[in-house]
Amino acid sequence: MSSHIVTPGPYRATKLWNEVTKLFRAGMPLKKHRQHFRVYMSCFTASAAVDWLHELLKNNSNFGPEVTRQQTTQLLKKFLKNHVIEDVKGRWGMEDLEDNSQLYRFPSTSPLKPIPNRGPVLRKKSISMLDRESFFKFRGSKKFDKEILENVDPEAQESPTGSSSGETECCRELTEDDVQVIWKNVTLTHLQKLVGSGSLEDVLDPAQVNPQFIVYNMTKVNKHGVVSLEDKTDDLPHWVLSAMKCLANWPKYDSNQPSYPGFERDVFKTVSDYFYSLSQPLLTYQYYELFVNILGLLQPSLERVAIEALQLCTLLLPPASRRKLQLLLRMISRMSQNVDMPRLHDVIGTRTLLVQTFSRCVLSCEEVDDLDELLATRLLSFLMDHHQEVLQVPVYLRNAVEDHISYLKSLTTYPGSGVAIPTYSFCRQISTQEFEEQKLSVSQTALADLLESLIKDKSMSVKERKKKLKMFQKEYPDIYSRRFPTTESEAQLFADKPKIKPPMLLSIKKAKTFSIRN
Repeated sequence: MSSHIVTPGPYRATKLWNEVTKLFRAGMPLKKHRQHFRVYMSCFTASAAVDWLHELLKNNSNFGPEVTRQQTTQLLKKFLKNHVIEDVKGRWGMEDLEDNSQLYRFPSTSPLKPIPNRGPVLRKKSISMLDRESFFKFRGSKKFDKEILENVDPEAQESPTGSSSGETECCRELTEDDVQVIWKNVTLTHLQKLVGSGSLEDVLDPAQVNPQFIVYNMTKVNKHGVVSLEDKTDDLPHWVLSAMKCLANWPKYDSNQPSYPGFERDVFKTVSDYFYSLSQPLLTYQYYELFVNILGLLQPSLERVAIEALQLCTLLLPPASRRKLQLLLRMISRMSQNVDMPRLHDVIGTRTLLVQTFSRCVLSCEEVDDLDELLATRLLSFLMDHHQEVLQVPVYLRNAVEDHISYLKSLTTYPGSGVAIPTYSFCRQISTQEFEEQKLSVSQTALADLLESLIKDKSMSVKERKKKLKMFQKEYPDIYSRRFPTTESEAQLFADKPKIKPPMLLSIKKAKTFSIRN
């Protein structure tokens, strides 16, 4: 059964639920079954549903091959609870489905979840420096274009007090707050280019992004690229760090630690219990929608884009959360590749167990989401395989910020005032009618200036000027008639020219007069 990629945007988890539901209803084979001396038409067993849906999820690029049979069973339980399916007696609403021969069928009603009608969100923009999202305009290349002011009331620009739509900043020195704003805007600009402008605006409120986190995560790192916390109270407890090192370096662990059969399982449970006890997932509830949308980029052809997008997204995290994420991924990545690691579960393999155990500790929604576990599994699997690239400090971002700061510092400096920040005006949105009126006014003003330049151009001969004015009159009669409302005013342009006799004629006349007298 073919599927399409659910593109980034708001309510992506709901759209994925509807996508899976439609594929399941359209593709699940329905047969005739006998049970308890009765025949049921167009139904299926729970085990057959698990088989079919498991293959669908593993081959669906929105979820990936890490999906387990157990997770597929959990999804079918949610299908039963949400009336996507029902048993052959019409019962639903409970999650009592098991991987067995119990019979189920599809109800006649549509099981799709409604997509909330999300109207435009109007965010009030503060006039303070930190809240102006477009204070510094960053360009994709290293060339920074000058600001082009459009749709700004000239009176508002010239007014010394300014207004909410045209207020400007005075020249002043570049402060630490300004540098943090540059870090934030450059980071979000790069992220916007990767995921698309519309997608980012729908899932991320720039006002909630803390620029101090970005600067800290970029600059306060050790030689391995792991965030170093100045406040140790936010760090992992010593006993958790010790347990994680033990598992990451197995079997080369501290000889002072106890060793007994099943010791590694107890250590693993200690670590997992700690991460489950955290008040929030490591990627935070705030950025759930953002990371769910990044999942849309986890395609083979977009792998590089996905890595860069995750690099930038994880920079937005609180430093303590980013450090915990880095250490957790380093540990589980080493464990999954360690052939000497004893089995931590009697049935489930080490990698599958790690993904199942920590997926919800990394990504989960504050409100109950039926696809939480599958989406978190997909993301954690990708992070495990690319954690060194994802969680390294992006050098290109630091270079972009430094280039932009250098550009600002290279601007005109006033004596005794330090570096001057350029004056920026902020546009206000205008109506279509106003835009058309302004467009007409600007174009007519430009044409009127062109006409004046033709009139005053002394480098042209009278004949050439008349010719060009006739052409202008033919193309733009309205503008020409406003400049020359009457024929007299037009004739006056060439009427005041004094007639001077050629000097050769004067010399000839003088010569003739002299000859007669002689």
